[in-house]
Amino acid sequence: MSQMKLADHANGESLTAELSVSDRKHFLHPSTNPKAQVEFGPKIIFKGGKGIHLKDLKGNTYIDGVSMLWNVNLGHGNKELADASYQQMTELAYASTFYGYANEPTVRLAEKIASLTPGDLNTVFFTSGGSESNDTAFKLSRFYWQLQGYKKKRKIISLRRGYHGVTVAAQRATGIDVYREFSGSTDPDIVNAKAHVTDCELGDKSHPDYEGSIRSIIEKEGKDKIAAVIVEPIQGAGGVHIPPEGYLHAIRNLCNEFDIHLIADEVICGFGRTGKMFGVDHWGIVPDFMSVAKGITSGYAQLGGVVMREHIRDAINEYDAMLAHGFTYSGHPTACAVGLKNIEIIERDGLVENARLLGNVLEKGLHDLEDKYPFFTKGRAKGLLAGFDLMKDPEENVPFDDSVKAAVSIVEECYQRGLLIRPFDFEPGMNIVAIAPPLIINKDEIERIITILDDSVAAFSKRI
Repeated sequence: MSQMKLADHANGESLTAELSVSDRKHFLHPSTNPKAQVEFGPKIIFKGGKGIHLKDLKGNTYIDGVSMLWNVNLGHGNKELADASYQQMTELAYASTFYGYANEPTVRLAEKIASLTPGDLNTVFFTSGGSESNDTAFKLSRFYWQLQGYKKKRKIISLRRGYHGVTVAAQRATGIDVYREFSGSTDPDIVNAKAHVTDCELGDKSHPDYEGSIRSIIEKEGKDKIAAVIVEPIQGAGGVHIPPEGYLHAIRNLCNEFDIHLIADEVICGFGRTGKMFGVDHWGIVPDFMSVAKGITSGYAQLGGVVMREHIRDAINEYDAMLAHGFTYSGHPTACAVGLKNIEIIERDGLVENARLLGNVLEKGLHDLEDKYPFFTKGRAKGLLAGFDLMKDPEENVPFDDSVKAAVSIVEECYQRGLLIRPFDFEPGMNIVAIAPPLIINKDEIERIITILDDSVAAFSKRI
């Protein structure tokens, strides 16, 4: 190693140690074990990124195998997005959209989103992120029903293993117990249903899973009390669960039957992640509301939104008083300018199609690993949203003992080899790993991910 590199490494080690002390003293991390954080400090302190790679202060390089939080669709270090932000900031960094104020980037982005979304989803309410978007969808659905004279039509039905955010209402809608139970996040008007029980939603009351299905809850509660059903087209943080064919059509028809809104949470799936512009495009579904965030700016600015159908917008437009909802950063000009440039690049560079094609390569690689390792199972992908399960005996449906920590162990092995991916083990016997690299990834890089994963699984297999 050259003297310069040695000096850089020493400086990186020193700065890492300094920041680690301050981190443990002053920074409470989200979605992190606080006790472990204080004891061990930050696992990685990132310094920079380019394309699908990230670099830490010590000079280590990692493949970002989950686009950080499913959101860095264009990868790291994109100068066009940085320039769009700079140009907008120098002209008009921020302006409120309260009181009827507007600005060009916000109006242009709303218009652009309306041109991309299916059906008559043509009006956007902007937020700062996904949690706010889902909370807003709940509010606007309830508000619409109030305007129609249905004062009691306010319950929201979500799905087990669905993830919708961490604001109070969105966290309660999340179908993962550790989130639903955090800090007394209770709301009697938000209930969980069993996920992906298609026959039940079609009306098969003899099915053993009928009790607790969406249809059974509607029948029990009464349709005049249900405002909306919220679903992710593909469940992300719940473990990358792709719905069975016919399921989303059954839910759309069910909502039509009982005059209930369908909210599609596209926060992870949207803007090309699944090989279509939006997840619902795989099934030709038009929801009543669509929540978006994450990939709308590739994480370069904080932005989200709720897109609604025309009849909902028309009803709200008849309301002759202040709409008592909004965020300081609703329609943030800089964030919207970044969003416009982000979508321009996605379309210009054919990244939706790239996600579809390379998703096929990724899925094939996962299936190859299934053939190689008997405990590696259920490899799946829609575009560049992929996952797999780990089970002691997949054929007999026998999970690993919780003490094995299979998913966490393999993710750690990948980390040691420079690949960042994500484990899910929030239920007994659950060991799922997610892979969702930036949409700019190429075939060689996908194959590199599979190679690292293969080496990591092989290392794990020697310990069990």
